[in-house]
Amino acid sequence: MNDAIRKVVMPKWGLSMTSGKITEWIVAEGEEVSDGDDLAEIDTDKIAGTLESADAGVLRRVVADVNEDVPVGATIALIAPADVPDSEIEEAARLAREELESGAVEEAAGPVTGTVTVDGRSLAYATLGDGAEVVVLVHGYGGDKNSWLFVQEPLADGRTVHALDLPGHGESAKDVGDGSLDTLAGAVLGFLEQRGIERAHLVGHSLGGAVVTAAAVADPARVASLTLVAPAGVGPDVNAEYLRGFAEATSRRELKPHLGALFADPAQVTRQLADDLMKYKRLDGVDKALRTLLGTLLDGDAPALDVVPLLAKAELPVTVVWGSDDAVLPVSNARSLPDPDAVHVVEGAGHMVHMEKPNALVAVVSEKRR
Repeated sequence: MNDAIRKVVMPKWGLSMTSGKITEWIVAEGEEVSDGDDLAEIDTDKIAGTLESADAGVLRRVVADVNEDVPVGATIALIAPADVPDSEIEEAARLAREELESGAVEEAAGPVTGTVTVDGRSLAYATLGDGAEVVVLVHGYGGDKNSWLFVQEPLADGRTVHALDLPGHGESAKDVGDGSLDTLAGAVLGFLEQRGIERAHLVGHSLGGAVVTAAAVADPARVASLTLVAPAGVGPDVNAEYLRGFAEATSRRELKPHLGALFADPAQVTRQLADDLMKYKRLDGVDKALRTLLGTLLDGDAPALDVVPLLAKAELPVTVVWGSDDAVLPVSNARSLPDPDAVHVVEGAGHMVHMEKPNALVAVVSEKRR
């Protein structure tokens, strides 16, 4: 195949994704695209996302149809310069279609997983990329490394990107000790030490935002910058009902109404997402971990954390990203930041900015690292 013809493949967003379904082609055949342009909306078993182009040129051929179930790694479209002959495009499209229909698709490798031991606890992580620059992604309360499924891959272009499971979450040990911010920050710093990472950019969501802030203040030499996504511990407002509801739910029926608070569009909450969270909540030790961490997050109906003084001490670049429709930690909390005017407000996003509007977060993080 002509090297000028670039394949657009079904991405692997997260460890468990094996296929996806295109719900809409944003770009039509014959239209020019640039690196980073939105190409298509894709539905996974967890949530819908937008696929960006990794190449510039013309969308010469759409290979996969709307609503067709496509395995990860299969070619769904072809991008090439306008001067590539149609005959070559047709032959490449024919081969791609044959591969798709035969099912003989080489699946994308996806993240490499591993564990380290910190303070006697096993911490799980997933890694993409092999660049010298290192980014570490830290999820929020009740989340895990898979919550970064839409941003880890694009961030790994030229970088090494680790997504970490905090104690009590994902595949990490469920022992959270006293559940304090210092304990969780120690887990992040211990991960860096165990992996031999001398310096990293830390990105933290919600509780993870507070955790990476504490880590940066505790060991500033290891932290190059902070990107905080709807960080906990900033401002006076918190949706205590959501946090308690998440911790106390014992069935999918009880859990799903609370999950709607995470997204600007509650329809983003799929049955699969709720089922996966219930499987996690039923693991031994999770109930105790979540209740312990609830005490770290809440003092009655008010926030128990205040990381604003820590941010004032942090002598490193800090960027804050917040969804305009956040119903868990409202964007009005940003007024408590040392520099509230520097906040990137993402319109149409709720608390899960990195899942609802991942391209906006990727753009902020990538711009900051240049």
